[in-house]
Amino acid sequence: MKVKMITVGKLKEKYLKEGIAEYSKRLSRFTKLELIEVADEKISDNASQVEKDAIMTREAERVLSKISDREYVIVLAIEGEELPSETFSQILANATLNGYSTLTFIIGGSLGLSSIIKKKAHQLVSFGKMTLPHQLMRLVLIEQIYRAFMIQQGSPYHK
Repeated sequence: MKVKMITVGKLKEKYLKEGIAEYSKRLSRFTKLELIEVADEKISDNASQVEKDAIMTREAERVLSKISDREYVIVLAIEGEELPSETFSQILANATLNGYSTLTFIIGGSLGLSSIIKKKAHQLVSFGKMTLPHQLMRLVLIEQIYRAFMIQQGSPYHK
């Protein structure tokens, strides 16, 4: 099984890179991890909603170019379902049991994600109603993916 994380924008903060590298290393005993960054668009402070929608569409096209029809796609979206870690772990396990060899997670840029991407998802997941920086969400997500695998193994890490 393979886990793919597609994110809009480039990760710049050293501390986030270090945290992601640590969880990537931990995950390597369970799965192959592929981290893909697609370019984000520049946004003016006074951009209209039409301009913002056009930006999200261009970003969505870049994301979609990295996904095949044989992947189980989970999109992080504020309107998604809030899940306990155990349920999240079960969703990942079930996707594998249902024949998906790649679990693909998508995190949008500062504007979020186009509805085009959300419609492609098998599952919309939210980590709560609070707004978090999309770059920080990469670290939070990779930790939760690691936790999901540890739950499947019956590890005490989860407790």
